[in-house]
Amino acid sequence: MQPVFLDLGFLQIRYYGLMYAIALLAGIKLILTEVKRRRLGGNEDQILNIILGAFVGAILGARLYYVLFNLPLYRGDIWEIFAVWHGGLAIHGGIFGGVLTGYLLCRFYKIAPWRFADCASPTVLLGQAIGRFGNLMNGDAHGLPTSLPWGLIFPAGTPAGDEFPNLPLHPTMLYEMILNFLFFLILYRLQKKNNYKDGYIFCLYLIFYSAARFIVSFFRADDLYFLGFNLPHLVSLVLIAVCGYIIWRHKLYRVKEGAQ
Repeated sequence: MQPVFLDLGFLQIRYYGLMYAIALLAGIKLILTEVKRRRLGGNEDQILNIILGAFVGAILGARLYYVLFNLPLYRGDIWEIFAVWHGGLAIHGGIFGGVLTGYLLCRFYKIAPWRFADCASPTVLLGQAIGRFGNLMNGDAHGLPTSLPWGLIFPAGTPAGDEFPNLPLHPTMLYEMILNFLFFLILYRLQKKNNYKDGYIFCLYLIFYSAARFIVSFFRADDLYFLGFNLPHLVSLVLIAVCGYIIWRHKLYRVKEGAQ
């Protein structure tokens, strides 16, 4: 594992950034296809603006979330806050930032936010699965030491290798990649039925991802903590409870009237 995919001397292409680019391009293709299939409204430029805006909002939200819960790390070098290629993007912050930006842009273009969220949610999970390969090559989002046969030893110079030199670790990025991809397949299949109430797929996305992250966080070594509590565990439980309540309260699981 090493973070650089291609080094041209004057330009380095890193796996981390490459995976983000692949996830974004796949997302654009799949979301545009689904929006057209559902006749959601808005022209292609408006949908692209929402996708790109939500992507940027997710990156900013992920970084801001991470920095806020790690402020002591940046007091000595404030410019390190902008060095996202060194790691430090918290996925829950990315979800909050992306959802908020996407919602505001949907309102601006007069496109139903819940329907757009249902179109985009499975693809977001696929993008998160792709992104975890970047974490693998970067040696971050790593696990605790393990004696299991699939434990991975990360090289020196990576966050995992520097924290646990020469020790096999849980490949937590692969755990999450597999779970995200499996949940993507489930949501993608449900999405094609197109007969549930608006917001159902989006709420399921938050529940599925939160469940995956809750499980994986038992094996993660670099999770954020707040007041002594594992922050991903807390946020995941809150999202599962809130989204579960929304599904139950508004009966989103029921087939829409007139649906085939």
